[in-house]
Amino acid sequence: MEWLKAIAPTVVTALGGPLAGMALAAVSKTLNIAPEEVQDVLNSNKLTAEQVASIQIAELELKKQAQSMNIDFEQLAVADRKSARDMQVATKSYLVPLLAVIIVTSFVGVVVSTLAGFSTIDSVMAGTLIGYLSAKADQVLSFFFGSTAGSQRKTELLSKAEAIK
Repeated sequence: MEWLKAIAPTVVTALGGPLAGMALAAVSKTLNIAPEEVQDVLNSNKLTAEQVASIQIAELELKKQAQSMNIDFEQLAVADRKSARDMQVATKSYLVPLLAVIIVTSFVGVVVSTLAGFSTIDSVMAGTLIGYLSAKADQVLSFFFGSTAGSQRKTELLSKAEAIK
């Protein structure tokens, strides 16, 4: 859903967080579909220009609604990651690092075997699974090493700032 992040970052952030219902309602309303169908439609990558424009309208409406409720989606995402890290520090569970090693090792193994020619990704299902594994590896790395969301936001703010004279 990288394309969706580019046109509707607030919707994507909300879909991945505790306010997913709000985001689903906004998108389903603008696309005139049932909330249960939103994920399938967004994953299809076969949206018309009109539907993309509708999603951008949903983005604006979601921002207005969040602002009226004093909700900061980025702060919610940061708090979610922080609570997961705090839980890991408190419990010292072996499960989290074990899963992290399995996910990252699997991803690296698939990439290496594909690039070396040992395997090919011939079906849509295989491509989808590789994409899913890639996203999970990204989440693991973000959990342990932080994400670049803050850096992206800083770059965005700097590009809009006035030059120092």
